[in-house]
Amino acid sequence: MRFSTGRWVSGDDFFGREAELDILTTRVRDGNHVLLTGQRRMGKTSIARELGRRLESEGWVSLFADVEDATCAEDAIAEIARAAHPVDSLARRLAAGMERWLPGNVEEIGTPAFRVKFRAGLDAGNWRRHGDRIIRACAECEGPVLLVIDELPIFLQRLYREDDGVRRVDEFLSWLRRALQALERGSPVVIVSGSIGLEPLVTRLGIPDRINYLDPYRLPPWSRDVSTACFGRLAESYGLQVEDGVADAVFDTLGIGIPHQVQSFFARLRHFARIRERDRVTVDDVAEVYRTELLGPPGQGNLAHYKTRLADALDDGRRRIAMEILAEAAVQGVFTADARRALERLHTALFDDAPARVTEVLDLLEHDGYLDRGPDGYGFSSRLLKDWWAARFCDHHTPLAERIVSLGGDAR
Repeated sequence: MRFSTGRWVSGDDFFGREAELDILTTRVRDGNHVLLTGQRRMGKTSIARELGRRLESEGWVSLFADVEDATCAEDAIAEIARAAHPVDSLARRLAAGMERWLPGNVEEIGTPAFRVKFRAGLDAGNWRRHGDRIIRACAECEGPVLLVIDELPIFLQRLYREDDGVRRVDEFLSWLRRALQALERGSPVVIVSGSIGLEPLVTRLGIPDRINYLDPYRLPPWSRDVSTACFGRLAESYGLQVEDGVADAVFDTLGIGIPHQVQSFFARLRHFARIRERDRVTVDDVAEVYRTELLGPPGQGNLAHYKTRLADALDDGRRRIAMEILAEAAVQGVFTADARRALERLHTALFDDAPARVTEVLDLLEHDGYLDRGPDGYGFSSRLLKDWWAARFCDHHTPLAERIVSLGGDAR
């Protein structure tokens, strides 16, 4: 088994998701379209690709379209067409009616060139028609088709920020729902996934019914047993000796079994030992590597992505609220009801709907895995993320309740 800290995995490297894979397989075989959710680095792309790989052995056709970089509906449709191109029967159907852009033998056109040529034939007036042709081509395929549309929420967030954004998001989601529901057969089956929440977005835009045909499934974190078993398998694969208790110490230090973080911790412990010309890691090494590697400069790229995702998901006003909430939860240990009331009062001067905005942001932070709701308020589920956020704000964050008092008010 190889460790993976930046790529999706499949086959022998796919680990610890058999129960979740069985659930998804059953839903897809039954013809249910799925909204696959879960916080960042939980393994959504890996489980979707592994599902497709296993279904292919049963005669399915598996298509994977990543629309993260799409800037308009035409880009997203072209990316779905690119995913279909390697299947000859689908490529031929897609080329029909586009002879001007796709002349000659379409099977001889490389996939990147096919995508470029197909995109050249799309515009604001015809992307729905050609999108319908893709869906119909999948329905007419000899075997059942699984179509994964990855990072759809990021694309829709980008679309929303454009002129007339609400209408454009509504238009794309309405097209996809109509195109799928118009089919009599159960194929293609669609899985929509992404690292930011689709449900909070459509709720904010007032169009939650546009995704009501998608069966939501949230990918949970690994348990302690699965996390420690993965660590042990990696240590065995790489010939790394570990002191008793190291795998449990890794899990306790992280606070949650996020697959990417477990594997990243292993990779950094192995690197730590090799630099010191050792073939064994100890429990004491765990705390040192956590402090200097995961929280230190080497780990900043992965953690900074959490902040970047907020910029993708929220406008400036809501992002400011999110930063206040996360700073409070990190430095104070919990975002309490009193802190919430204080935040609402502080932002009332800026927004008439400040309480609604705070509620909306909290829903997103909980949905996307930043915070969990507990009896005392909202707190971080990931110790790594909490410690990183606290390190950023501990020296210049004034608790929200104290700020209200300094203004002559009362947070209660």
